[in-house]
Amino acid sequence: MSSPSIHAGLLSIALAIVLASAEVAQSSDDPTGSSADAAGAVVQMRPIEAPLPVARTPEPPLDVAALKTRLRETSAIGVFTKLALSNQMDDLVQQFRAHHLGGHQTSVAKLRQLYDLLLLKVLALLQDGDPPLASTIARSQEAIWILLADPEQFKSVT
Repeated sequence: MSSPSIHAGLLSIALAIVLASAEVAQSSDDPTGSSADAAGAVVQMRPIEAPLPVARTPEPPLDVAALKTRLRETSAIGVFTKLALSNQMDDLVQQFRAHHLGGHQTSVAKLRQLYDLLLLKVLALLQDGDPPLASTIARSQEAIWILLADPEQFKSVT
C-alpha cells in the first residue's frame, strides 16, 4: 500500500503541471505575444536572439623549438631553477618515451598529472616576470600534451 504523503506529492506534481499548461495556453491565446503575471501586469515577451558568432583567429602551429629558446632566454627564471626545471622536463620526457615503448607501466592519467604539475610550476615562475611567455605556454598547454601523448607525434619532436 502507498502512503498518504506519496499521494499528496503526486497530487501536487499533477497540480503544478495543470497550472503550467494553463499558463502556456493563456499566453498562446494572446496574439500580441504578451502574458499576464500573477498580479495582472502585462509582460511583453521578446523573441530570443541568438548570440553573434565570434570571429576567432586560428592558433598558429606550435613551435616547440622557439618555445624552448624563449624558456632558456627568459630572465624571469633563475639559472639554477632553469636547470632544475630542465631535469624535471627531461624526466617527464623519459617517462613518456618508456610509456610509448611499452616498457614502463606509468598510466596516461599519471603522466597527465605529472605534466600538469610541471606546467603549473613553470607558469607560476613566469607569470610575473614574463607574462607574454606565460600566456603562450598556457595557450599551448593542450597542443604540447597532444605532442607528448601521441606516439607518432612524440617521435617527431624527440
